[in-house]
Amino acid sequence: MRLISYREGACDLLGVVSGDRWLPASALLPSGPSTMNELLDGGSSMLAALQAAADPGRFAEGRALDEVELEAPVPRPGKVVAIGRNYREHVNEEGADAPGAPLVFSKWPSSVVGHGGAIRWDPALATQVDYEAELAVVIGRVARRVSEADALDHVLGYTCLNDVSARDIQFGDGQWTRGKSLDTFCPMGPMLVTADEIADPQDLDITCRVDGKLLQNANTSQMYFGVAAIISYCSQSFSLEPGDVIATGTPGGVGIFRDPPVLLRDGDEVVVEIESIGRLVNTCRFERAAAASA
Repeated sequence: MRLISYREGACDLLGVVSGDRWLPASALLPSGPSTMNELLDGGSSMLAALQAAADPGRFAEGRALDEVELEAPVPRPGKVVAIGRNYREHVNEEGADAPGAPLVFSKWPSSVVGHGGAIRWDPALATQVDYEAELAVVIGRVARRVSEADALDHVLGYTCLNDVSARDIQFGDGQWTRGKSLDTFCPMGPMLVTADEIADPQDLDITCRVDGKLLQNANTSQMYFGVAAIISYCSQSFSLEPGDVIATGTPGGVGIFRDPPVLLRDGDEVVVEIESIGRLVNTCRFERAAAASA
């Protein structure tokens, strides 16, 4: 099943997608979830009920996806756990050592935006802003000290994520959180594809294009640590809770390590595409602080 969160008035509501049409979850299952949080709270039984109600024939009355304001599938996750240096080509281009274990950092949930949202930053604050296409995992039930064999049973689904990074802040700070957590620096979407539709998360093509130019092109099979290994590893140290998001790392081809560097500019369109999931599209915009423009 394919799920969206969409904006209606002041509310983030849950929708179900079939083909190029969608319907509110509440129209399919009036007694069921109307938001992603309600679906997460309801667990596997709520998801099963919604799947049973999503008869493809009902979507003839649905709306087109381009007629709705999409939010991130999980508009405000409890936490965004990110994994660094998880693709061989990215490690090689950085000149770093291969990781002996998943390299864990975080992005603040306030950095999350959806498909179609703008990636915004003040050029007085950051001048080296970079793209990073990533497969994102959304946790569906609590994972604490789980084995690698059982880890995927805790996944609700998958989506596209762009780990936007202000490299000058990241490298200047000597750690990664601030430079990767500016507001709007975690686009996700356009939808969440439930785990039953992804036969193998370690066999998905992943690309990133900036203004139509292909800059990243890889397959999730090239990860050092796959989704199951990452979930198991993280769960030994802290609980992964429903709605938490894991960004599983980016392939080679990021802008800062190109010669010459290819960094994002005002007006650039960034497209992250993952096989069987979809295309996450965002436009870059400079947003100068009020004090700077006074």
